Amino acid sequence: MRREFIAGNWKMNTVTKEAAALAAAVVKAAEGVSHRVLIAPPYTALHAVLPVISGTNVELGAQNASCELAGAHTGEISVTMLADLGVTVVILGHSERRQIYFETDELINKKIHTVLAAGLEVIFCVGETLDEREAGRAVAVVEEQLKNGLVGVDASQLSRLTLAYEPVWAIGTGKTATPDDADEIHAAARKTVATMYNSELAENLVVQYGGSVKPDNVRELMAKPNIDGALVGGASLSADSFGPIVRFNS
Repeated sequence: MRREFIAGNWKMNTVTKEAAALAAAVVKAAEGVSHRVLIAPPYTALHAVLPVISGTNVELGAQNASCELAGAHTGEISVTMLADLGVTVVILGHSERRQIYFETDELINKKIHTVLAAGLEVIFCVGETLDEREAGRAVAVVEEQLKNGLVGVDASQLSRLTLAYEPVWAIGTGKTATPDDADEIHAAARKTVATMYNSELAENLVVQYGGSVKPDNVRELMAKPNIDGALVGGASLSADSFGPIVRFNS
């Protein structure tokens, strides 16, 4: 039985005081919900957010991590450092990392291995650009990213990996894949995982949708059989918008 998972990616927003206040509001919104709830503040706010959410049902995530554990890597943050701050889940392969910072499937695969080896969980993002969708390649692109990103990942590790489908053209644009379109890609991704591993692991895989998720569309998205959660960007920066998303089923 898949457990639904709502995650907020704050991206490069909030200073420590703002982050602590927003985290407190998320804790209040998440009271009594049975599904997973996670927030991923910027690195600089992790230490301020941890005491606010400690002892609650809100989990602490990070937006990225290096594929290296230590050494001469100026400006990078290791998974060891993140774990030391109380992080339990790391977002990897986000389209902004792929598109703006040119992260390749190979690099993302290395990061996945590093994070999983450290005992943490991964939210692994995949998704097509508008050109790729209009060319009819959405499913093929997602399949390729999945296969490349999971090279060498053992079946026993898959329970610590959540997949997030984020069509690049829908992130921060206000555009959203229709629930049927999103569910189709989620189903295709699950089929790919079944081919790579087995049908049981594919059925148990939690697949989030990301891309302009809002209070007015979250219920329709979450009602689809292959959509198990949401990776929320802009709407996670306000308790007024993220609260209703967290409480989508209440």
